[in-house]
Amino acid sequence: MTLAAGAVALAAVPTPAAADSLRQAMADAYANSFLLEQNRYLLRIDDENVAQAMAALRPVLNFVASAERDLVNETTTATAALVAEWVIYQGGGRRAAIQGARETLQATRYELIALEQQVLRDAVTAYMNVWRDIQVVNVRQGNVRVITQQLRAARDRFEVGEDTRTDVAQAEAALAEARSQLAAAQGTLEISRELFNLAIGRYPNGLSGPGHIPGLPRSEAEAEALARQSHPSILALQHEVTAAELAVAEARSAYLPSVTLDGRYSYTEVDPEPFTGNPGEGASIGITLTQPIYRGGQLASFERQALAQAAVVRAGLNQQVLVNVQAVGNAWAQMRIANAQIQAADQQIAASELAFEGVREEASLGARTTLDVLDAEQDVLNARIARIQAQTDLYIASYALLAASGLLTVEHLDLPVPEYDPEAYADLFGRAPARFASPQGAQLDSVLQRVGRSE
Repeated sequence: MTLAAGAVALAAVPTPAAADSLRQAMADAYANSFLLEQNRYLLRIDDENVAQAMAALRPVLNFVASAERDLVNETTTATAALVAEWVIYQGGGRRAAIQGARETLQATRYELIALEQQVLRDAVTAYMNVWRDIQVVNVRQGNVRVITQQLRAARDRFEVGEDTRTDVAQAEAALAEARSQLAAAQGTLEISRELFNLAIGRYPNGLSGPGHIPGLPRSEAEAEALARQSHPSILALQHEVTAAELAVAEARSAYLPSVTLDGRYSYTEVDPEPFTGNPGEGASIGITLTQPIYRGGQLASFERQALAQAAVVRAGLNQQVLVNVQAVGNAWAQMRIANAQIQAADQQIAASELAFEGVREEASLGARTTLDVLDAEQDVLNARIARIQAQTDLYIASYALLAASGLLTVEHLDLPVPEYDPEAYADLFGRAPARFASPQGAQLDSVLQRVGRSE
């Protein structure tokens, strides 16, 4: 059976008119989770890191005021001054810091897309588990009804001497077991409902079939290529590698000289004034060059530390590629297994239903025992539950493949929920924000307001 056929079979299940679709459940999970709050604050942290790095390139202007009382001469001196300082060269370290902060910001955005994928994948798993458990409860309720009929028939045959007390006891035991399994299935459904609430942000309102899966990679090789090249976790680590390399450049810049331009304008008053004229005004400007000569090995240690951190991030990138490829392989294999299980379950259901009808007919003629009928009914039950589980596994594995390929996003799935584009913020840092919200923050606030999560 193909994935499309499995999807059609799931979509054909009768459901209430207002039942939840999988797409709506994923949209609600995105809107109701704390993902957007995390985006808001994590993005702003890195937004401000860039702003702080850019501010380091600009002059610093301070106002300084002081007052001093000379107890011997009985004079009071008051001074007010404007002091400016501007580091005009620092070996390129501050430029590297700005670029590094921007790369870290980009990495954070892709990490948040990876988090978005996890939220949506959890939503799919929660939805499909509830759907599975509802179907299992329905099947087990039907099993209880069938065994109840078998028990009634066994008692009738016992009354006329066609069955023994043992046959009746076997039917009673089977009914008790069926009721126990039904209770267990109902309990499992309640647990799945709670997990649905955790993942989606609300309880299910009846479930429709999950429908068709959009945009699966056409082959395992295509999925692996996406997992290696465009998965958000890979893109995040690529930016982290660049940031780490810029940190090495920043550490090496500390060996180079720095040039600082400074200026000062001051006005001093002394009471009582011992001088004539206006000697309290002063102004100066100067330039200072500082060249590190010896700092106890600190600069070399900073460089080695930055090099080691860059090596750590590169190794993490290589490891993440392997993890992504392994996730693709797992999901692809699970899809094949689930498809094979669905085909086998279909054949098993058809054969077991035919066998059950035959055994029941033979039992009515006295050629089969009550236990034979109960065993045949159990075979039908097992086949139906196996198919339900295989259908669930197929959908979970398919969405796992989307996640492993980096495609399980609001944008790719076209979910009915407002979302923001991380790339829209990439090059908007024209200046370092002061006490006002950055353009990035303003845009993100707009998104938050649309989904009703703003403060």
